[in-house]
Amino acid sequence: APLSNRLYTPAPPQGAMEGQDASPILYVNGKRHVMPEGKAEQTLLAYLRGLGLSGTKLGCGEGGCGACTVMVSNYDRAKGEVQHRAVNACLTPLYACEGTHVITVEGLGTKRGGLHPVQRALAHAHGSQCGFCTPGFVMSMYALLRSKKTKPTELEIEEALGGNLCRCTGYRPILEGFKTFARNAPDSAYSGETINGSADAAANGNGLNGLNGNGHAHLNGNGDAKVLDGKSSTTPICPSTGQPCTNGCGNTPAAKALGAAEDDPITAVREPIFPPELKRRVPQPLAIGGPIATWHRPTTLAGLLALKKAHPDARLVCGNTEVGVEVKFKNMKYPVIVAPTHVPELTEVTVDEDSLVLGASVTLTTLLTTCETLTLKLGPVSTSGLVAIKEQLRWFAGPQVRNVSSVGGNVCTASPISDLNPLWIACGATFEVESLDRGARRVAAKDFFKGYRSTDLKPDEVLRCVALPLTAKGEYVREFKQSHRREDDIAIVTAGMRAKFDVVDNVPTVAEISFGFGGMSFKTVSCPKTSAALTGKPWTDETLKLALATLPEDLPMSPDVPGGMCEFRRSLANSFMFKFYVDCCRRLEADGLVRDAVAAAGLDAGDLSAADRFHRPFPSGAQYTQVKDGTTVGQPTMHQSAEVQVTGEAEYADDIAKPVGMLHAALVLSTVPHGKILDIDPAAALATPGVHGFFSAKDVPNNVIGPAVLDEEVFASEYVTCVGHPVGIVVADTQDIALEASRLVRVKYETLPAILNIDEAVAADSYHTWPGFTDHGIEDGDVDVAMAECEAAGRVVEGDARCGGQEHFYLEPMVSLVWCGDNDDLITISSTQAPQKHQKLISSALKIPCNRVVCKTKRLGGGFGGKETRAAFLNVCAAIPAFHMRKPISLVLDRHIDMAITGQRHAFLGKYKVGYSPEGKILALDMMLYNNAGNSLDLSAAIMDRALFHSDGAYKIPNVRVKGRCCKTNLPSNTAFRGFGGPQGVIFAEMWMDRVARKLGQPVEKIRHINLYEEGETCHFGQKMESSQLRACWDEAVAKADIDSRRAAADAFNAANKHRKRGIAATPVKFGISFTALFMNQAGALVHCYLDGTVLVTHGGVEMGQGLHTKVAQICAAELGIETDSVYIAETSTDKVPNASPTAASASSDLYGAAVTDACRQLNERLAPVKARLGPEKSKDFKEVCTAAYFARIDLSAHGWYTTPDLVWEWDGTKGRPFNYFCFGAAVSEVEIDALSGDVNLLRTDIVMDCGDSINPALDVGQVEGGFVQGAGWVALEELKYGDPDHKWIRPGTLFTAGPGSYKIPTANDIPLEFNVTLLHNAPNPRAVASSKAVGEPPFLLANSVFFAIKDAVCAARAGNGLNTDITMDSPATPERVRMACGGPISDVFYDSTNAPAYRAKLTC
Repeated sequence: APLSNRLYTPAPPQGAMEGQDASPILYVNGKRHVMPEGKAEQTLLAYLRGLGLSGTKLGCGEGGCGACTVMVSNYDRAKGEVQHRAVNACLTPLYACEGTHVITVEGLGTKRGGLHPVQRALAHAHGSQCGFCTPGFVMSMYALLRSKKTKPTELEIEEALGGNLCRCTGYRPILEGFKTFARNAPDSAYSGETINGSADAAANGNGLNGLNGNGHAHLNGNGDAKVLDGKSSTTPICPSTGQPCTNGCGNTPAAKALGAAEDDPITAVREPIFPPELKRRVPQPLAIGGPIATWHRPTTLAGLLALKKAHPDARLVCGNTEVGVEVKFKNMKYPVIVAPTHVPELTEVTVDEDSLVLGASVTLTTLLTTCETLTLKLGPVSTSGLVAIKEQLRWFAGPQVRNVSSVGGNVCTASPISDLNPLWIACGATFEVESLDRGARRVAAKDFFKGYRSTDLKPDEVLRCVALPLTAKGEYVREFKQSHRREDDIAIVTAGMRAKFDVVDNVPTVAEISFGFGGMSFKTVSCPKTSAALTGKPWTDETLKLALATLPEDLPMSPDVPGGMCEFRRSLANSFMFKFYVDCCRRLEADGLVRDAVAAAGLDAGDLSAADRFHRPFPSGAQYTQVKDGTTVGQPTMHQSAEVQVTGEAEYADDIAKPVGMLHAALVLSTVPHGKILDIDPAAALATPGVHGFFSAKDVPNNVIGPAVLDEEVFASEYVTCVGHPVGIVVADTQDIALEASRLVRVKYETLPAILNIDEAVAADSYHTWPGFTDHGIEDGDVDVAMAECEAAGRVVEGDARCGGQEHFYLEPMVSLVWCGDNDDLITISSTQAPQKHQKLISSALKIPCNRVVCKTKRLGGGFGGKETRAAFLNVCAAIPAFHMRKPISLVLDRHIDMAITGQRHAFLGKYKVGYSPEGKILALDMMLYNNAGNSLDLSAAIMDRALFHSDGAYKIPNVRVKGRCCKTNLPSNTAFRGFGGPQGVIFAEMWMDRVARKLGQPVEKIRHINLYEEGETCHFGQKMESSQLRACWDEAVAKADIDSRRAAADAFNAANKHRKRGIAATPVKFGISFTALFMNQAGALVHCYLDGTVLVTHGGVEMGQGLHTKVAQICAAELGIETDSVYIAETSTDKVPNASPTAASASSDLYGAAVTDACRQLNERLAPVKARLGPEKSKDFKEVCTAAYFARIDLSAHGWYTTPDLVWEWDGTKGRPFNYFCFGAAVSEVEIDALSGDVNLLRTDIVMDCGDSINPALDVGQVEGGFVQGAGWVALEELKYGDPDHKWIRPGTLFTAGPGSYKIPTANDIPLEFNVTLLHNAPNPRAVASSKAVGEPPFLLANSVFFAIKDAVCAARAGNGLNTDITMDSPATPERVRMACGGPISDVFYDSTNAPAYRAKLTC
């Protein structure tokens, strides 16, 4: 039937305009480019970087991180307007951009020419740390502003950033910076009222809820708030200094400029203009051939059908979000690609009184906005299905994916975990397909999906449109989805449900009911048995029971099902059914169709929240710091690289200008976890055009390496001991050729037995044993006697606990660039935290002196420990061909390879026994720790040592015995990660502390408090608590959080809600600062003063986003009495400062700040006579001082040196002082869980962190927030899955979670709704430079508060279900662990929680 209301009708195809250039073109930042031929396989990202636009980053290659975000603009001829959208350049095909204007971050602003308001807002809000993700955030925000006709709301801003990941900042400063563009924001988010409001709240010690948005309270050394004179002042506050803005940065309301029309002459000078040629240009069919693939772009339906008939195997591509991933990661070959994006019939959107019809090429963003528009226009009765689709799309991928992905592509991909296909089935949608010869036919959605990623489409057919019926009165549709992460994540289980009711005598009867489920089978399935069983039944409790009994028959699942989580997935399906039951009852009553429908259905008020949709307000919070007056140290100075990071000008290792003749390398990696190499045949690879060589163990002069002990090989010579073990390296003209050739190297193995987890290692007695390095223990007091007394009194808890590993997920993948000089000297630029290790290992492998190897690092796009040792062996691999061929070699790892071979945080198993007093004082601890070290020792022994040091948590225990073993397994060697074993030791301490409290029936925070260390008490390894701020942090945190009243409120909430529960927890932090290998606690620095009064500093530390260079510059400036801007920090290089320790252990500011202080002391001593001769006034001009010193022939260069004093430790049973000092902190977190799905919402976190006298409060707050959010990921979200005995559906030894598609780090949607951070005031540290304290690692442990808040909520759910609350819950607390630990009658069908211990999900450990 003809459709009456056309919501969108595309312009019909037209001939080319007169004189139109037939060449395929695009514009980039206003410059016209003719597209190269034969590049159908090339992505927009590769093209842009080939143009030298390196601000667009390659973070993952699968559209999952947003680092490659750019804005693509095209002219919609039908609407007569320019459309702007953010896209992932890493997936977007180059030819898909024909006729468009691409804007990259370089097109907005530069440091020299001036920052764009979006760039300025982010930089000045301290929203850029490592900076690798920053251009992507800038472009996502910019695209949002350009695409909207009005200012966005705060929630629209958060949603626009949903496809962008940041591993450093914790997102809060990014959201705060961009909030200035929101519809309800003032011209400056830093108004005087905001500052005053924060100051008032700080003075009161609470009242944070009263803040309107985010605020800063900068307190001076006396604890007084610095506010503006007069509360009505409109002078904006500079976000960097907290002072009235003097440079105009706060006076420009960027949103006003961006809201102007495109042809506004004022705006035109700020915004890239859409090229007039593209407005006149009429899209024409494209057919661009090439050696790998041919690209077709038809502009008529007939042309599309003819192409499909001629090329039945052709892949249709709109967003390339599926095909692009298949080509890159699954090595699929598609010689013919057809883009149906310009076929008018496929982009049409129409609606009539019965249905909505969507062309197959309609983007998901258009679908979302269409649903929003029609919901408002048509009202709730007919749009129940549209609301369900709209809500489901809110959590579907990120905006960059939705902007290009099509309805038809989503349908025809036929993913078994599709978000939308279950809704098409439930809603009774029909798909219209068409071929050139047979014409059109219609297929019901429920009959369309035939098997795993297969459909009813014939080879010559295309999907033309989707017809979605509108709903009627008494007809309800509901969407459900549970994933590991709420935002931008694939589903674990997804569902669509629809019910239509007949109501007679106030009794609702099911007239129709239909279901669609994803994640429950190899395809999207309906549930015919359940539908038939429920049809005609009254909507009562008995019908619900029938549904819950019948659904498992429709959705059978074996325990070893691919994807695992069998019990959880089946529980989710039934939980969704219960939610739908409640939702329908609530709506029947609300719509006036059934009186008292809720009560008649056997429900009460406590059940209703089960059906609530998740809606999250924009986060808020406050940061309380102290700012010192009269010195550069203590000021919240902006990160020195922030402005070049927001403009994309900051260079990372893969961004530098490439040397002439550079070749690209790719590793040949083992595919088995343990095997003997029988043969390596590179013939096929070497025969590939463009390949220059293959190198293996025989080409390495000294093949044995290792960061701590020599137990590794550069390339495997005889045996491989993990999947991903390097066997060789291929060198070629391009990275694509090298990767393709690496897959052609044939390696034959004799497969050997593999050990894949801790349990197997313990059973096989498989440990790394190196005398002096491993098998350490610490003992204090008399554990046996104390434990025996506790056991006799029945006051012992005993058990085991596990915590999983964690991927570093630094946004910048591993990069190495190596070239050989004319005298067998090597220079390398790499992304590493430890240039000296690279120098040492390259020298050793090539048997050349260290003085001929120079390793340089300018900045890292994140490190977190992952680039300390594992980057070194990759650099050695690249050095081998560089040395032999005398050619520059570049080795850049793809994200999935980086994750698969470079190791992660260690998984741990802890077996403990704890004795305690009647009051809850811990009297004895006996614990054995095991870590999964992997196939080599790496740093696992030192990591275990730190776990032993921190196994007391923050608690005084008079009798302690802790031991540790490093398990030798056939997984890639695990390595350093922020906290270095400390987090694992501490979380185990909190686990048994939580159990002790629950055994005693006491509030957990009370038991934690009475066990906290007191000043002067001694740790189990002999170090005394000196200048302890532990209790000060704890007391302030619990006071600011008002924990008692909030616990009472949580209890009241839990009593009123059966299926949603809240939990709250407070946890302390005590973290030792120093390398536990004592020799590493040394540092050097060079300080050069120049005649213009500027200073150049070179030190051994690496800038990786933590602000080390900025802090060192502040320290140098303070020591020399100059401004911070006069100090420049040069790149880190082994030919400037030799033998530098890795930038790790949170000690770099202490070490290099002290070394620079020493150098400045020397300079000041030399300059003192000069200043005396010049007099007080002239001495204020450092330029004049330097010039006078130069003419007096005084050395203006100094080498500073520092060694950490008083450190004493040996693993010989004696006590000592392994740490320079301790950092302290405390956090209180509150969560709300959905006990039916396992979903977790972090409501609020209050942190108090001891940073001493902060060198830079802004940077320290950033480290606290970023460390906390990264820690929250570890304890509540991120889960590694390897093929092991618990995950038999994964290939043995293979990492399944390799990439952002399957491994989920926190997004902006996962941070606390209220996020308050206080840096403890008036707590100077006498043992570090400028009385400061380290801040890199300690905040990570604050996230334990999130884990135990989740457990508190789980225990509330278990109590409500009549279950025991003394349970062991392993980390991370994923939705599976949360849901199944809650128990209850729905999940009891699949796991009997009543008669068995609490469910413990399988964990790679």
